[in-house]
Amino acid sequence: MAATDSANVGGLAAKLGLDPSRLPRHIAVIMDGNGRWAQERGKPRVEGHAQGMQAVRRTVEDCCNLGIDCLTLYCFSSENWKRPKPELDFLMALLEQYLIEERELIMQQNIRLRVIGSRDQLPEGVLREVDKSLALSRHNTGLTLALAINYGARQELLQAIRRLAERVAGGELAPSQIDEPTLEQELFTHGLPEPDLLIRTAGEQRLSNFLLWQLSYTELWFTERCWPDFDTDLLASALRDYAHRVRRFGGLK
Repeated sequence: MAATDSANVGGLAAKLGLDPSRLPRHIAVIMDGNGRWAQERGKPRVEGHAQGMQAVRRTVEDCCNLGIDCLTLYCFSSENWKRPKPELDFLMALLEQYLIEERELIMQQNIRLRVIGSRDQLPEGVLREVDKSLALSRHNTGLTLALAINYGARQELLQAIRRLAERVAGGELAPSQIDEPTLEQELFTHGLPEPDLLIRTAGEQRLSNFLLWQLSYTELWFTERCWPDFDTDLLASALRDYAHRVRRFGGLK
């Protein structure tokens, strides 16, 4: 598929009955329910994760064609290390495979890849492919695709606070100079706009340690459908609902 252009953007938005001027700039997604989807069909949990990758591909392509600026996907949380080792090994292998297989498409679609989270504990193969994709796509100007891998919002905030404390201790920064922009510069997401819309699948209605600082004024949208079943029509439903909301950011309309 060629890089996204204005005709593609207008065409998909019109097809889905969406007003391009009412679309969110940044969408964040908690991709929940892969294992449940598989178990409901009598399949091993890993099959759900494999099918979930197809939903990732669809959603990324749809966001490119809609002209969304940024899409952040919660791929693997810092708490997910508690899962059984065979499932962890499969998830890491699947992630490495995704980075390799989607690299050509990322370049064709002019996607700029970002990875947020800690590099600690991640296998060397995953880190190698992450770095290759980051380097190749860093000058792309289309959709920013942020993959949250080994990510936890509390850990992110603690790390940012420690860095600010070190700067204060070193005399580089006075406590009175610490404000929201200063803290945001130390977050994994620095340089990204705050999410306008959070989508979570599989019926759960919680944040699960995801972007706790960044989601302060984000619109939340939940669906009972599991992530492998997330498709263009469901994305359009979320976007239509978002378009009718009034965002006051603590003020009055």
